[in-house]
Amino acid sequence: MKNSPSHKVTNGRRVMVFGTFDGLHEGHLNFFEQAREHGDYLIAVAGRDENIKKIKGHFPKKRERERFTELQKCNLVNKPVLGYDDDPYRVIETLKPDVICLGYDQESFSKDLEKELKSTGLKIEILRMKAFKPDKLHSSIIQKHVGYKQNKRR
Repeated sequence: MKNSPSHKVTNGRRVMVFGTFDGLHEGHLNFFEQAREHGDYLIAVAGRDENIKKIKGHFPKKRERERFTELQKCNLVNKPVLGYDDDPYRVIETLKPDVICLGYDQESFSKDLEKELKSTGLKIEILRMKAFKPDKLHSSIIQKHVGYKQNKRR
């Protein structure tokens, strides 16, 4: 990525990534690094707690505010964002990235992504990033290893 994370880009390539980011780990950092190779400004969208529950069947371990704060502290991310409650795709229309980078295992969000983009008229490049030690660094494996119990709050 050409600019430092704190540099505000007004006309560079804007790259957007999505995820739960429930405790940033090496795999997430590698994902951000891969995504940064495709643009000048990285936007990381953390999913809302309720949307994650709908997708995964349980709430994330950390609440959305805490996950957002971790993204703010990550020097690989230029702009951390919380997704919208009502429509997880709306943030794309609002921020208009040039590129969307998907994680190697991101299926639920990505299956309707092309259709959603066509409906908005936005022309956004979609790229799939490579796995980074998926047998060791997938969030569900890490959480299982450290004794994580599914969060049934609320």
